[in-house]
Amino acid sequence: MKKIIFSLILAIGSICLVNAQDNAIGLRLGYSAEASFQHALSSANRLEADLGLNFGKDNGLNLSGTYQWVWDLSALSQGFNWYAGVGAGLGIWDKEFALGVIGQVGIEYHFDIPLQVSLDYRPGIWFIPDVAGPGGEIALGVRYKF
Repeated sequence: MKKIIFSLILAIGSICLVNAQDNAIGLRLGYSAEASFQHALSSANRLEADLGLNFGKDNGLNLSGTYQWVWDLSALSQGFNWYAGVGAGLGIWDKEFALGVIGQVGIEYHFDIPLQVSLDYRPGIWFIPDVAGPGGEIALGVRYKF
């Protein structure tokens, strides 16, 4: 497990060094506490990877990755965007492996300083260990932009 986490951190760090444009790193706090990384592919698309710990009835570790489309909401107020995306989730919950498909929709605000705050909803359907009905979480994200 340590090798997987180290490899993930190394891969994310390499991406940052190769293309440091509009990236963000921080925390996403909801049902789980997650370290969150966003990498801009363009002004309208990005990748988000989150590694976190679940609390409550499903104690464990989770990893998720989403491809997101980003839309400007500057008509509402300068600095606002909304986004939606799809991806996959992996987890080890109560010593069981989990695999599923996730979605994500949210709104974010970019301050004049390198700080981004977001509020999003992430639903998911888990296929492994067995098909679980739709579930999701609302989370608050706070990230440093670089």
